[in-house]
Amino acid sequence: MTRELFQKELTDLQDDVLILGSMAEKAVVDSVEALRSADLEWAQRIIDEDAAINKKRFDIEERALFVIASQQPLASDLRSIISALMIITDLERIADHAEGIASINLRLGESETIPRRLGYIPAMADRSIAMLRDSLKAYVERNVEEARRVCDADDEVDRLQDAVYDETLRGMIEEPATIERNTYYLWTAHNLERIADRCTNICERVIFVVTGRMEEINVSKY
Repeated sequence: MTRELFQKELTDLQDDVLILGSMAEKAVVDSVEALRSADLEWAQRIIDEDAAINKKRFDIEERALFVIASQQPLASDLRSIISALMIITDLERIADHAEGIASINLRLGESETIPRRLGYIPAMADRSIAMLRDSLKAYVERNVEEARRVCDADDEVDRLQDAVYDETLRGMIEEPATIERNTYYLWTAHNLERIADRCTNICERVIFVVTGRMEEINVSKY
């Protein structure tokens, strides 16, 4: 494989990572909107579409292994390939968390209040989705400062999760009939918090690609 062809393979690999990222983002956006509108058919479609996301991840892994096997990469190129493999794992897990929210929607079933009142959950979702977009932007641009900024944003997601906990627990106490529903909302908040954590993982890989150093920056300062 010539150097030019090798560089094209690296570019194609990055493009595939971004495609997987867009698939994961769509799954998260759709899962929260389906939950808000109590749309069970939409939730089931999200669950069914997860198989395509899994397949995309495996296809990228095969491409990456081919690139490694077909030419001995330089250290910086090898970091890019290894980081891509790690990032697609986090992206696939993000989609799994979206699938989890869709499953919660099915467990809740039809609600008397449509659209549902989700409190701070939509704000959590917006912040987590923004982190996903920004982490992939940092990946494409190889921007260490942007990656660190995304990680700092995780504290806001943690604060919103605490707000969801306070709100739902208060609701359980004031209206015991809502305990089951509010428990599912707690689970939803947990999935969104994990999505944000996965985004910080992606940013750690960005820093590794650029600097060659692994740093654990997914540590809350909140």
